[in-house]
Amino acid sequence: MTKPLAGVRVLDLSNIIAGPLCTYQLVQLGADVIKVERPGTGDLSRKMGADPAMGRKNMGASFLSSNAGKRSITLNLQQARGRELFRAMVKDAGVVFENFRPGVMARLGLGYDDLKKINPGLVYCAVSGFGQDGPLSGRPAYDQIIQGYSGLMSVTGTEDTGPFRAGYVVCDTMGAMTAAFAIVAALYRKQATGEGAFVDVSMLDASIVTMAAWVVSNYVNAASVPRPLGNESHSAAPSGTFPTKDGQINLVNNEQKQFELTCDVLGRPDLKTHPQFADRDDRLKHRNALRKELESVLKTRTGAEWEEAFSAAGVPAGRIYSIPEILEHPHIKDRGITHTFEKAGDGGRDVTVTTLGFRFVGEDLCLERPPPQLGQDSRDVLRGLGLGDAEIDALRREGTI
Repeated sequence: MTKPLAGVRVLDLSNIIAGPLCTYQLVQLGADVIKVERPGTGDLSRKMGADPAMGRKNMGASFLSSNAGKRSITLNLQQARGRELFRAMVKDAGVVFENFRPGVMARLGLGYDDLKKINPGLVYCAVSGFGQDGPLSGRPAYDQIIQGYSGLMSVTGTEDTGPFRAGYVVCDTMGAMTAAFAIVAALYRKQATGEGAFVDVSMLDASIVTMAAWVVSNYVNAASVPRPLGNESHSAAPSGTFPTKDGQINLVNNEQKQFELTCDVLGRPDLKTHPQFADRDDRLKHRNALRKELESVLKTRTGAEWEEAFSAAGVPAGRIYSIPEILEHPHIKDRGITHTFEKAGDGGRDVTVTTLGFRFVGEDLCLERPPPQLGQDSRDVLRGLGLGDAEIDALRREGTI
């Protein structure tokens, strides 16, 4: 079947994570994503990742994570000829995507107001730390800065340990996914009306809105100031991480029925009618006392044994896996959330990437192209603009590409 975004061309000028991760979602859905990179260096993530040797070859492990399926062209936008070529590319583009600081593209004469004159139906998306306007809009920002600003770090960790950042770039990720959602919405409207859009995505906005599901709402609507509770739940008990005979297990009781089933699995039916634990709100007030009662039993069996027992009873429970462990889990292998390009990396090494976090049932959305070498598609893209090989060679000598 035709992929959902087939026929949509995206010019991606972004770097690092929030931008490339967004356009990675789009390319997997069938968009033709062309990375427009700085000659000689390209996306900064090409130098980053756990293997320095790969970074020295401009194919760092960080870059590999979010760029499969894309084409790469190098283009010097500081040169007038480079900007001229970019404007020519915009004529046939559906989307322009960038994550520079606000105002950078406009100073180059390539902002939304400039480009919509060339392509009135253009969807222009800009992701930044704080958004295109507001008192903080001009500030630089990385994921950790936004984690601190958003309130996320204030509720991560425990009251004794102080604030912790999440173990991955959660705010970059939320900015990326928010941008992908907004772009698809804008493209949907464009189909009906022909209208373009300027989509302004703030990582800070996206992160706060995500937490608003419960954490922010509890404050603005119930005057409850969120505080760090470690692995405990803010809304239910017993819910959190508990020690077993051989490690930790996560156990969640959001419903009264789940609590009662937990008591049965543990062989402690007396806890169902205990005056401190029978009612949901009372369990929250006496969560520490309840934890002691549960831990004394949970430590008698392994995490795997408890996981099977709870799951069989319909109680959400699961061991805590490392990244290597979960990637080798039979369920993950069955779901097919990774894809390997054989001998596609430098030196003939395999390159493995993650796929979409959802499926179109019965359809194949697998990518056909591994992450691109820097500028490997420059000649093909420029030929598509009508340039001949001699002119392309001259652009390379001049440093335009």
